Amino acid sequence: MAQYDTVIRGAMLVDGSGSPARSADLAIEDGTITRVGKVEGRGTREIDADGALVIPGWVDIHTHYDGQATWDSRMAPSSWHGVTTAVMGNCGVGFAPVRSEDHVRLIELMEGVEDIPGTAMYEGLKWNWSSFGEFLDALDSRPHDVDIGTYVPHDPLRIFVMGDRGAEREPATADEIDEMARLVRMGIDEGGLGFSTDRAAIHKTIRGENAPSFGAANDECVGIARALRQAGRGVLQLVTDFDDIDADFALMRDMAEASGRPLAFNLSYSYADTGGVNLLRILRRLEEAQADGFPLVGVVAPRAIGLIFGLTCSLNPFSTNEVFKEIENLPLPEKVNVMSNGDYRRRLLSSLTEAQDHRIGSHRLASWQLMYEMTDPPNYEPDVGDNILALAGQSGRKPEEVVYDLLLKDGGKNLLYVPSVNYGDGNLDTVKIMLEHRYTLPGLSDGGAHVGAICDASSPTTLLAHWGRDRDRGRIAIPYLVQQQCAATAEFVGLLDRGIIAPGYRADLNIIDLDNLILRRPEIYTDLPAGGARLMQRADGYLHTLVKGVVTYEDGVPTGSLPGRLVRGAQGAPA
Repeated sequence: MAQYDTVIRGAMLVDGSGSPARSADLAIEDGTITRVGKVEGRGTREIDADGALVIPGWVDIHTHYDGQATWDSRMAPSSWHGVTTAVMGNCGVGFAPVRSEDHVRLIELMEGVEDIPGTAMYEGLKWNWSSFGEFLDALDSRPHDVDIGTYVPHDPLRIFVMGDRGAEREPATADEIDEMARLVRMGIDEGGLGFSTDRAAIHKTIRGENAPSFGAANDECVGIARALRQAGRGVLQLVTDFDDIDADFALMRDMAEASGRPLAFNLSYSYADTGGVNLLRILRRLEEAQADGFPLVGVVAPRAIGLIFGLTCSLNPFSTNEVFKEIENLPLPEKVNVMSNGDYRRRLLSSLTEAQDHRIGSHRLASWQLMYEMTDPPNYEPDVGDNILALAGQSGRKPEEVVYDLLLKDGGKNLLYVPSVNYGDGNLDTVKIMLEHRYTLPGLSDGGAHVGAICDASSPTTLLAHWGRDRDRGRIAIPYLVQQQCAATAEFVGLLDRGIIAPGYRADLNIIDLDNLILRRPEIYTDLPAGGARLMQRADGYLHTLVKGVVTYEDGVPTGSLPGRLVRGAQGAPA
């Protein structure tokens, strides 16, 4: 008779603690790791890891699956990349609490801020909730391929309490702040992981309006943060432009002090930040805050936040060209056929008429010096000599001509890559500084969001393959990378039952053929509700992914098992 549910044998184990890799077997019973080392007993299922890398499941603390998790059981593409826990409700956007008259408002907000097709949300969202607790119940009613958790988001909260005044960003009264704080406290008691807010000017509704929480007064944010002190648990998440570094840090310190809880903020390196002066100031302020006892952490993308342009995507370099607008809604084969016509080509390339576009990424449509052809497998640290401007100079053509021809390759499915931030020096050296900083965590995958222009849900794979194995200079030790993306991220959001491979912890695991771990070029899938399109990206090399001891994927293929559930609030560490 088998002694264990599952035994994994011959693993090259990196356990999430930061310790060096070692050879070990693992035994699993009832979704929990029961033994690590030499396992003598048999398992009902035996998995021969044969020297493969075995690590905890990735814990992704910055996703936007808020809508997808209500209509889909698979949190792809994140689950294709070994993510076993995904935290959503980031950046202050979400779908609860909500009144029926505000459904359209929240859809237009999510469509604009996170580039999720409105048609998919109109069809996919059932709105069988009003309160945040009812939203959690709706999430809990559907099994998933990963565990999911969510913050209470500021934008729907503000609209719910203040109505039109909240949407129009008017100041909240003391009573309204108290009511928002009460609802956040209730949301955390019901299972929310914390509270998120948005202070980024780039985040706009599909109508071009700023998000409701943009510019919210400090007393509103601090007043809501006090709800976490009352709850005694939960964390804060904030996104800001850092246009005023001193003011932003003053607010974050005040929110951390009022709540007594950790606060995470988005950290990146802007092209406008010549020499990284602002980034260094931010890191100094972060260190000062930590030294003063304020638990602030920066969340860093492990690669450039990359825009993807193409004829199948939300945007391409001609999206604002009036001549292109004549054909933008045609099916791809017809679009390619028209663009292959020499007369149309000359007319489009000679047209200087451009319409305004407020969608995220539209400011980079003609950034030729930042634009590259996306290869398969993708190169996320491309050589500046391969950018469109350089290629145009080498061939004696205009950049627009080079781009036009590239868009028509592969039947119009070819893609262009624009590292929009974190690539100001033409490399990822600054990203390495941020990743290795003692007060940062890897994240910002935005899984589930920007589905027609960004596909960074594969970031954990980049973290392991590029930084741990492939980079020709300045690699980062794999045990450190695994600790950061598994144990440290889980600990930040209060999920102390995962992220470590040791007896008593959840059996959330990845078995990886590290030598053959390869990212593939993103592709467009039309599998969202109402036939909505989204960029998806696969990877070779994930041999097995387990959630709570159940194999969910084998060689990238779903097994049909859906052991993932809603995580309601903080989870204690094993005894």
